[in-house]
Amino acid sequence: MHRNDYTARQAAEALGISLDTLRRWDRAGRIRTGRDAANRRTVPAAEIERLTAARAPAAARTLSARNRFAGVVREVQVEGMVAGVVIEMDAPGRVMAIITRDAVEDLGLRPGMRATAVVKATSVMVER
Repeated sequence: MHRNDYTARQAAEALGISLDTLRRWDRAGRIRTGRDAANRRTVPAAEIERLTAARAPAAARTLSARNRFAGVVREVQVEGMVAGVVIEMDAPGRVMAIITRDAVEDLGLRPGMRATAVVKATSVMVER
């Protein structure tokens, strides 16, 4: 393996996706990969940089939300076309998001992986 290559697992971690998602992206032509002498999938460092750069600025341009809570996915519950995702934030607290099943699959969300909750709300109310 060249010095500028990542293993598939290292690449998935660097991109914040699951190994299965990396494989799907490879099959779909969304990411350029190679193979090492043992025929294991590798990802060039330049490809990681391309995908990281493509994702970060786009999010900054297209999202007006400034509240981002990084943490670890603790729970993913899928029921039909809807999923509940619980993220334990790095700062004390948890946040739960209701998103589509497709979003969970596209993001490759699994308990234990890192994720960020992006919050944009005109109002949040809780009363008892």
